[in-house]
Amino acid sequence: MDGLGFRSRLKRALVGDSRARFVFVGNFEVEHQWAQGELGLPRASFGSASALVNRMDEIALLLAGPDDYVVLKQAPDPDYLDYLRELGLELPTVITGSTSDAAVTVTEDALVAPAVLARLSEVAAAGGYLLAHGVSALEQRLADETGLALATSPAALCKAVNSKVYSRQVATELGLRQPMGWACETLDDLDEAIAGVAGVLANGGRVGVKDAFGVSGKGIVVVEDPRRLDQLRRMVHAQARRRDDDRIGLVVEEWVAKRGDLSYQFTVGAAGEVGFDHVGEAIVDRGVHQGNRLPARLTADQADEVRAVADAIGTRLAKDGYHGVVGVDAMIDPDGGLYPVGEINARNTMLTYLAGLADRLVGPGMVAMARQFPLRLAQPVAFVQLRRLLDGLLLDRPGGTGLVLNTFATVNAEARDEPFPGRLYALVTAPTDERLAELDAEVVARLATLTKGHPDGA
Repeated sequence: MDGLGFRSRLKRALVGDSRARFVFVGNFEVEHQWAQGELGLPRASFGSASALVNRMDEIALLLAGPDDYVVLKQAPDPDYLDYLRELGLELPTVITGSTSDAAVTVTEDALVAPAVLARLSEVAAAGGYLLAHGVSALEQRLADETGLALATSPAALCKAVNSKVYSRQVATELGLRQPMGWACETLDDLDEAIAGVAGVLANGGRVGVKDAFGVSGKGIVVVEDPRRLDQLRRMVHAQARRRDDDRIGLVVEEWVAKRGDLSYQFTVGAAGEVGFDHVGEAIVDRGVHQGNRLPARLTADQADEVRAVADAIGTRLAKDGYHGVVGVDAMIDPDGGLYPVGEINARNTMLTYLAGLADRLVGPGMVAMARQFPLRLAQPVAFVQLRRLLDGLLLDRPGGTGLVLNTFATVNAEARDEPFPGRLYALVTAPTDERLAELDAEVVARLATLTKGHPDGA
C-alpha cells in the first residue's frame, strides 16, 4: 500500500493524477439503461428503477473529496451534512437543478437543467472528469454536452462488459469454475441450453435463467418445472418474432448449492494495470444484495484465489480496452470451494462507496458491516428525529464503535400515501462480530418504532 486513501488511489489509476477533480454521479441501477433495446427476459420480470433507488445518488457524497463535485437530484438535508462534518468528513461541492423528477435518474435531471450543464461545463474547462456509478448513453451524453472527460471507458464498452453473457464467456475462456450453463446470444443458443439442462430438472435440480442486464436480484427466474422453462423459451421466441431479430442476451445455468456470497472489487487503470481493492462477504436476501461485511472471513487459499482471479479478469478486460472500477459477484460452495465469478459489473458497487468511507472512519482491527435497513413509515422523518432515535448508537469519532448513516435521502424518497417504504443505508463498525451483531439488533429494534402500527411509532 502506498499510503494514499482509496479515493486518491482510484483517481491515480483512472486518470493518472491522484489530485484530479472528479464530478461524481450516482446513477444507481444503470442496468435499466443498458437493457434498453435488448431482448432477454420480459421487462416485467425486473421492472424499472424506483424513486427510492434514484435517491441513492446521495451516497456519492461518501466517495468524493473537498475538491470534487457531486451532482444530486436534490440538495441534502443540512442537518445530515452537519452530521457528516462532525465525523471529520470533508465534503464536496454539491450541484443540483431547480427541479427534480422522482421517476428519473440524477443524470436525466441534469440533462434538462441548463444551470447544471453550465456549471459542469465550467468544471470541465478547469480539467474535471466525470465518474458515474456506471456509464450508459445518458452519462456519455452528459459528458459530451458539458465537455467533461470520462474517467472510465465509454458507454458502449461498459455495457458490453457488464453483460452476464460476457461474464460467462470470459470465465469460460479463462478456465474459471462455473455452474454448468450456457451463454445465449441467439434463439438457437437458447434452445440448445434448454435442452442441455433438461437432465438437471429431471433429477430434481433447479435452473436459473438470467437476463444479461438484470440488477439487484431482478431479471433472474429460477425454475424447477420443465413446463415453466419451456414457457420462458416460448415467450422469448415470441418477442424475437415480433422484432424480426433472433439476437438475445440470456444465461441459462444450473442453480447450485452455496454456503455464502462474496463481492470483490478491483480497478483496471488507464494503462491496463490491475489493482485489487477489497473483498467483502455479501449479505444477500432472496437474491437481492443487502450489504457487505468487511473484512471477508476467507481462508488464505480462498483469499489467494480471489486475488488471482481478479488479476486474470482485469487483464482480460484491459485486453478489450476497458478501464474503470470492476465489481465481481462470487459464491462459496458448501465445501468451501469457490465459484469465483458469477457476474462481472463494469461499474461502481456498494463496496466502492464503502471503501471511501471505511478508510476514513473504520479503525485498524475493527469489523465493519454495510447494510440497508428497510423501513415502513407512517409519515416523513426529519434527520434530527432519526438522530435522536439512534442516540448512543451513532459513531462519534473515527476508529470508534457505532453506526454511520451513509445517506438520508432514501428514508423519505417515496413519501406519498402511508405507509410508505423507506430505506436507511448505514455502516456499522465494532471490535468484534459479537458486538457488531448486538449493535445491528439494537438499530433494528429502534427503527421498528418508526413503523406504522408499532406501539411506539408515530
